[in-house]
Amino acid sequence: MAVELDILGASILIVDDQEANVRLLSRLLADAGYRRVTSTRDPTQVCALHRQTRFDLILLDLQMPGMDGFSVMEGLKTNTRESYLPVIVLTAQPGHKLRALQAGAKDFISKPFDLVEARTRIHNMLEVRLLYRRLEAYSEELERAVAERTAELRESEARYRSLTELASDWYWEQDELGEFTKVSGPVMEMLGIRVPTLQGDAAVQPADGWDEAERSVLQASIAARQPFLDYALHRVAPDGSRQQFRVSGQPMFDQACRFIGYRGIGVEMAAGK
Repeated sequence: MAVELDILGASILIVDDQEANVRLLSRLLADAGYRRVTSTRDPTQVCALHRQTRFDLILLDLQMPGMDGFSVMEGLKTNTRESYLPVIVLTAQPGHKLRALQAGAKDFISKPFDLVEARTRIHNMLEVRLLYRRLEAYSEELERAVAERTAELRESEARYRSLTELASDWYWEQDELGEFTKVSGPVMEMLGIRVPTLQGDAAVQPADGWDEAERSVLQASIAARQPFLDYALHRVAPDGSRQQFRVSGQPMFDQACRFIGYRGIGVEMAAGK
């Protein structure tokens, strides 16, 4: 039912220099339920009208004074916004049918009109046209999605380079639950942790010795989704040596502005007894 309503709501242009033919086709379309029908007896106006409206279907007479239907179709092909030519030609000359199809017309209606045949050809043409428009819209949406994803990846790569080009000992990423998802550099040896998602092992908790006050402040920043720069962390290793680190990080968000984790860098500053 929805498809039929879309077809009856299609925009149609009748082009014929004979007033009687225009009236006949207009009445046929109105009786069939089509609501957006326009007509012109001037073939020189067709290209301009189509640029303004992008008709779903043009019923085009081939034999008109001043500018015939073949010339009109050539003009319509210059519309760079669309490669599809939505034309059914109207002709009383059987020899013109093949030439018209070769020129880009999608179908033809013979004169004098068989009203049942004309109505059927128009409906079938619009059904195909509707499917083409939907495919066109889907292709455009897909191109937009690819462009957005490409821009997102480029931004991610730029952030990664900006971080790794700094003087750092490791690069890290965490998901929204705080689990490490990516580590580059000797972070496991330096911080005494293992990353299950990278190693395939059971999780091992960080070694003792961290300054709990410093860690609490850092955890509060992360919980508040705040960036941090060169934050100092200290750790006393099991052998009694003291390690000092500087860590920087920033929150990550997806296209829907949903928090998805943190990424950052770290550097070991000094060690001593």
